[in-house]
Amino acid sequence: MAAPLDDMFSFCVDPGKAATSVDVRFIDNLKGKGLFAKKSIKKGDVIFLERPLVSAQFLWNALYKYKACDYCLRALETAEENARRLSGIPGLNLPHPELCRVRPELHQACPQCQVMYCSSECRQAAAEQYHRVLCLGPSQEDPDHPINKLKDAWRSMHYPPETSSIMLMARMVAAVKQAKDKAHWQKLFSHFCSRAANEEEEIAHKLLGEKFRVSYRHWFVPEGFRSLFALVGTNGQGIGTSSLSQWVHACDSLELPAQQREQLDSFIDQLYKDIEKETGDFLNCEGSGLFLLQSSCNHSCIPNAEASFPENNFLLQLSALSDISPGEEICISYLDCCQRDRSRHSRHKILRENYLFVCSCPKCVSQMDELDATSEEEEEEEGEAEGETEGDEMEDEMTDV
Repeated sequence: MAAPLDDMFSFCVDPGKAATSVDVRFIDNLKGKGLFAKKSIKKGDVIFLERPLVSAQFLWNALYKYKACDYCLRALETAEENARRLSGIPGLNLPHPELCRVRPELHQACPQCQVMYCSSECRQAAAEQYHRVLCLGPSQEDPDHPINKLKDAWRSMHYPPETSSIMLMARMVAAVKQAKDKAHWQKLFSHFCSRAANEEEEIAHKLLGEKFRVSYRHWFVPEGFRSLFALVGTNGQGIGTSSLSQWVHACDSLELPAQQREQLDSFIDQLYKDIEKETGDFLNCEGSGLFLLQSSCNHSCIPNAEASFPENNFLLQLSALSDISPGEEICISYLDCCQRDRSRHSRHKILRENYLFVCSCPKCVSQMDELDATSEEEEEEEGEAEGETEGDEMEDEMTDV
């Protein structure tokens, strides 16, 4: 059954407005629940804004000095600092620096462990939700601290591009442990889809890696920890923030004479070329979060909605990609644009491996008669992915943890 109304909309910025726009319904035992429109929604409309129950930056992303607020993942570097680091040009000066919305004077550190936040509000929110349990104090840089060993073990298994973080699960546990009303937080997490035991093990295996298949139960007790991996593996929503991207969007909105517009556009084009040469594709502070209402959205290879993070923090905006009629299901895509352009066979392979379901959206149904084949390029990429091996020391590292 669908979760109670007050729970499903409780993390929306405007719960009342969201509740008049959408409804969570049970579909069937195979698909579970889904999100449906209660009124007409026009292309480009914002359907709702939602905060996550919990979120965390990816561990490699943080290690590579992508500085983000430890609570809301807002980028902490100014646009100019970000551009200098990503381009490898230390003396780079951005035009229109006043368009950067990062405010370093508001940043605050935890007085015990020195973890950084974008504001006193975020520092307080983290302390009230989970940080009192997870704060390492003076052991923040101690490699032998159990949490740091856990992070190292996770990084040894999950190289970029990252899809999840062990700290997301740690914060879930800490939130329940630290809460006065523990039953309330357990209830909130229980609203995410549940999985059969064998499905949970497959998702956990995907996150943990091949070496953990045999010794899985030995390392993770109580048994319920497996359900955390399944929950995060199927419901975690990627979050990306960037002060530079926000500055670029602000520049695009400037009204400038033609010559100045041409100069600014040329500068930005060259900047991205320099960044691509120096850094590659990894431009953002990246992490993931659990969003209660957004997690009700099922997948379609031709989605009618998409999630974005326009406020440069963890605040998720669900927007319509097309007109949506009352009673129509609102679907997002679990695949990126390039993956959606692949063959039906390749799309199904990605969805089966990562989410354990077979897509039956209109696009996939219309392509049912296609041969189960991939292009040479897709086969080469799949072969490279299957050929990746895990580090030899990961078993010892996790056993130590």
